[in-house]
Amino acid sequence: MKAQHLFLAMAAMALATAMPAKAAGKLTGTVIGTELSVDYSNNSASTTVNTAAMAHDGDLSTYFASYDRQYTWTGLDLGSQFVITKVGWSPRNDSKGEERVVLGMFEGANQADFMDAVPLYLITEKGKIGQISYADVNCSRGFRYVRYVGPENARCNIAEVEFYGNPGAGDDSHLWQITNLPTVIINTRNAEAPYDKEHDIVSNIIVISENGSNILEKTGTSRLRGNASMQFPKKPYRIKFDKKQQLLNAPATAKKWTLINNYGDKSLMRNIVAFEASRRSGLEYTPFCQSVDVVLNGEYKGNYQLCDQVEVNANRVPIIEMEPTDIANEALTGGYFIEVDGYADQEISWFNSARGIPVTIKSPDEDAIAPMQKNYITGYFNKMENLVYITQGNTSETYSDIVDIPSFLKLFLVGEFSGNTDTYWSTYIYKHRSDPKMYFGPVWDFDIAFDNDNRTYPILSKPDYVYRSGGSSAGSMNTFVTLLINRPEVKAQLEKEWQTMRDKQNFTAESMCAYIDSIADDLDASQRLNFLRWPILAQYVHMNPVAFRTYGEYINTLKNYVTGRIQWLDKKLNYVPAPSGLETTATAAVSVFAQADGTLVINGSDKAYDVYDASGRRCLTGSSESPARLAMHGMYIVRIEGQNIKIVF
Repeated sequence: MKAQHLFLAMAAMALATAMPAKAAGKLTGTVIGTELSVDYSNNSASTTVNTAAMAHDGDLSTYFASYDRQYTWTGLDLGSQFVITKVGWSPRNDSKGEERVVLGMFEGANQADFMDAVPLYLITEKGKIGQISYADVNCSRGFRYVRYVGPENARCNIAEVEFYGNPGAGDDSHLWQITNLPTVIINTRNAEAPYDKEHDIVSNIIVISENGSNILEKTGTSRLRGNASMQFPKKPYRIKFDKKQQLLNAPATAKKWTLINNYGDKSLMRNIVAFEASRRSGLEYTPFCQSVDVVLNGEYKGNYQLCDQVEVNANRVPIIEMEPTDIANEALTGGYFIEVDGYADQEISWFNSARGIPVTIKSPDEDAIAPMQKNYITGYFNKMENLVYITQGNTSETYSDIVDIPSFLKLFLVGEFSGNTDTYWSTYIYKHRSDPKMYFGPVWDFDIAFDNDNRTYPILSKPDYVYRSGGSSAGSMNTFVTLLINRPEVKAQLEKEWQTMRDKQNFTAESMCAYIDSIADDLDASQRLNFLRWPILAQYVHMNPVAFRTYGEYINTLKNYVTGRIQWLDKKLNYVPAPSGLETTATAAVSVFAQADGTLVINGSDKAYDVYDASGRRCLTGSSESPARLAMHGMYIVRIEGQNIKIVF
């Protein structure tokens, strides 16, 4: 696997010691770095003991140790630009010194505040006390400022840091990527780490991809995002560019993007797999998603998923973005983007429906929505809800006049396939202008899906759908969904939708498992680093029902679930594979049914017919005079008068 080979190569470089010096010389300059060091004799802050300069004095018995435990560093102002070709390091000589350098980061910059810093090398192995380890640097850009940033909770603690290079500005033909995945770098003003989801911090955002040959560097802001996920040690982020950008061949050009942390999802791919299921279901919009490595202010943060911010955009939620002046006639009818949201009461623009469903209004924006617009969408949601609750009676409209049933069923099937207990805790819905329908989607938030929720594990043992099997308390929304899918006509359409996905949209266990394997291969190097940074593989975190010791076990468990869940849905939705080459083409003119003893009855034709089993093999022939009789239960195709009619006996 390419990713695995890359990781092993990285490890080999980290272990290499006493490498022959290149023509490039050891660089000197003015020492720069974190000002406050720690005096271990009394555990107090100091500017004279264990200072940043100690890491550049050529003495392996001295060391730099910062007073703060995170985002601390030591480096050099080289005075002019140099293309760095090699770095060296030696750990502090104490019992924890060797491990304290693991995930230490070397960076280069041309701004004194390191707002434009990019990685040069990431240490992935323990250091060796009393000697300097070396690694080659593969970065063509020249830098005036270079530094070593210690990993979290290490107080930097480094005995010696060295840089080698050649004078020159270099070029941007290739920068260094941490793994085969794109590297996303966030450098913030004054190195202030994002701390909540209300305050945007001025940032410089750099994305390196295509083996270091593609570089995007733009100004913007960053902050935290999410609800429950924001409480994890590994934080999720939202980045916002000052001007719209297209990232990593995503369909949308936009300012806002999300970095999903996947802390409790140790496969690091549940969202990716669910989004693939969404694409195969045929939903109008599935969010873009790409696995990346993230660096914040010189600290490696782990594997993330760079995703669309789910918002109104030509290549995201495809509705008209309303203006505050759109308050009458057709303009008032859309577009609206809302979310059935268990956290709605923490938002500014939200309402409770007549039957208690909490709804956040995502667009129009909370700071721009006009009162008439809020009244309109609140009333329209209540109208939809009321029509779903009406089981009989004479009304001029029905639920199907407002609910877009195909999108509702696609979202339902993705939620049930993935076993997502949060499907109706967070459900997106949008409405186009001049269109009476409410469309469901996109899908979102699958970190506890695919049997990763201890409230519903093991899902395959549940006789009913997962959304009503004791998981997320979506309350009135669960009732809304149940009322819809229990209607005979909707249930029949649900079965047809699943049949289409299975037969025509490559929704098979074999194909989905092959997709999972391909993602696992891409993630191999990054997941290894991620679980160095967050050593939680064998720990129970968040909603985990099980904990394994290896990444491969999580992948195998995911594939086993996918295979079993497709089989479960096949049975639940009365699906059997369509016989090879025999697509159903029946019309209302001819109908077929099997009597209790298996005898076939043909209505609307007296012609002879053939009967094919699920494998596509012709197994019987019959006519009105000599009807065929099925001996075994199962699914069959009856071919008569050029039509293929499916029956289940």
